[in-house]
Amino acid sequence: MHGDVDDGDALALHRRLRGKVEVRSRLTIRSMRDLSLIYTPGVARVAMEIARDRSNAYIYTSKWNNVAIVTDGSRVLGLGDIGAEAALPVMEGKAVIFRQYGGISAFPICLSTHDKDEIVRIVKGISPSFAAISVEDIESPKCLAIVDELQSTLDMPVFHDDQHGTAVVVLAALINALKLVGKRMEDVRIVVVGAGAAGYGIVNILYRANARKMLVVDSAGIISRERREHMNPYKLRIAGMSNQEGMAGSLEDAMKGADVVIGVSGRAGIVSREIVGSMNRDAIVFALTNPVPEIMPYMAKRAGARIVATGRSDYPNQINNAVVFPSLMRAILDLNIKRIEWDMLADIAYAVADMVGPNLTERYIIPSMMDGRLLGVVKNAVEAYITRRYK
Repeated sequence: MHGDVDDGDALALHRRLRGKVEVRSRLTIRSMRDLSLIYTPGVARVAMEIARDRSNAYIYTSKWNNVAIVTDGSRVLGLGDIGAEAALPVMEGKAVIFRQYGGISAFPICLSTHDKDEIVRIVKGISPSFAAISVEDIESPKCLAIVDELQSTLDMPVFHDDQHGTAVVVLAALINALKLVGKRMEDVRIVVVGAGAAGYGIVNILYRANARKMLVVDSAGIISRERREHMNPYKLRIAGMSNQEGMAGSLEDAMKGADVVIGVSGRAGIVSREIVGSMNRDAIVFALTNPVPEIMPYMAKRAGARIVATGRSDYPNQINNAVVFPSLMRAILDLNIKRIEWDMLADIAYAVADMVGPNLTERYIIPSMMDGRLLGVVKNAVEAYITRRYK
């Protein structure tokens, strides 16, 4: 069991439903004339209009609202490489959230290959049916390379929830947590534990929010420009935005005197009470690994942390990608945005943080995904960004 969710209940529900998504038509054939309009001969005229100008597919077909959720099953939740079939119920769940909170038709595309180039080739091949691609639960750094290559070659947005969604919700929560403790983003020392897709996204967005005292720790220790072992192109980019002093050492070294720790390591229990106790006064602890975080909230509190958040729904301050990804994708589709930009994501984070308003407390630093205002708030933030960026 995880929190108030019984594993047996989850199995029973999925067995009964036999899948959480399905394809339904938007009209009913009631006559031969209906048939002639939606299929042959009438549809030929529609096909020729699209052949004349491929952008007409956004007008005459469901392409405008279709999103492909692409995974190879190599890093699903906290379960690791469980394969494409085992990833399917997770991607179906994502599709349900896209539909309910964004009105989006999202389709699970679970691939039986782990080869980066083949994944890119397949996604390019299926792209005519979709208005956007959502890359999910692919191991790092392969997922980052896939997103970069797809975004550079496809004329449509490529959203990476582990990277982009995580970054937005973490920044939104941190903005409010810092308000409560009376500290400024540019002054606090932030330790990011984990340098995969989530860590990479968090560093990118925090840097644009004026965080300049960041340290990032992976399994080999603190990342720096000088470090040569266990590096890749994305860790080199992280090094360029963090560790200005060239510090070396372990997780324990990084967290001594830190104001904020953000755990996206995928490893349970790696942050001890002693480590939290070495942080500055009014420490902020975001332990976001699921289902078991880097440190349990009660332990962090006992060690002196003032504000604690996890990725779980059974504790206060759930920092979950689902807060933003349906409304963000809705805005992207409606506003015909072709590329996701970090400055745009930062603007969204500030707007989401503002939603908490006067209700801000140590146990409520970020809105719930159930908050009906999210769709409008996120879309307004994106519209304002586009107006300012391209006026």
